[in-house]
Amino acid sequence: MESMQIMPAIQDVEAYQRVIAQERATVLLFSADWCSDCRYLDTYIEEIVTSYSAQFDFYSVDRDEQIDLCQSLDVLGIPSFVVYQSGKEIARFVNGKRKFKPEVVEFLDLALQQLEVRN
Repeated sequence: MESMQIMPAIQDVEAYQRVIAQERATVLLFSADWCSDCRYLDTYIEEIVTSYSAQFDFYSVDRDEQIDLCQSLDVLGIPSFVVYQSGKEIARFVNGKRKFKPEVVEFLDLALQQLEVRN
């Protein structure tokens, strides 16, 4: 996925644990190259990452390379987004359906509200 290169990739469980432990809010995008709904994200994901870069760090997780991690997190449908801060899951947008830009924006805005309540 070309646009996924704008996000560092989670390569293993240790990297996942380091990333979610950050104090700064982190968004993990679970996807796969073969997934047409994931490839649809390429039409807008760079804009989303840029728009929310002040609030979140973004990372990609390849479903095929991290099957065990995805299963352990119950991220079985892709594309999916999960937000963490300081090791705690804040929000998740997990299902196997295409996600349109307004839905992703709404999800991230709701996650920001959850972070404000938490802090």
